[in-house]
Amino acid sequence: MKGDERILGDTSFVLDLLARAEERMTRRYEMRQSGIDMAAIEERVCQLFEMHPKDLYVRGRRKELVEARSVFCFFAVTELGTTLKDLAVRFSISGQAIGLAIERGRRIAEKKGLELIR
Repeated sequence: MKGDERILGDTSFVLDLLARAEERMTRRYEMRQSGIDMAAIEERVCQLFEMHPKDLYVRGRRKELVEARSVFCFFAVTELGTTLKDLAVRFSISGQAIGLAIERGRRIAEKKGLELIR
């Protein structure tokens, strides 16, 4: 099989890139089929951080609140493919702040071993 000539790079790079993109799309489809949506992510994050769902949207910079929001953003983007713009509107913050939150959420999830699905 040859790579896609519209994408610059050698064949193995292109094939690897296309395979990863297909895996992400398959994972997102499976999540949606199993009923995982924003509400489910919200519920799971609040369960992990032992907080009420409405507290996730309270403005503030308490460490546990920032961590919960960041993990929520990380899961929403990586598992569902939610756009940064949608999350920015949801939390009334900038897209740049969401980008930082996603990276922070990734680090927190890895460090604490947090998973969306048990």
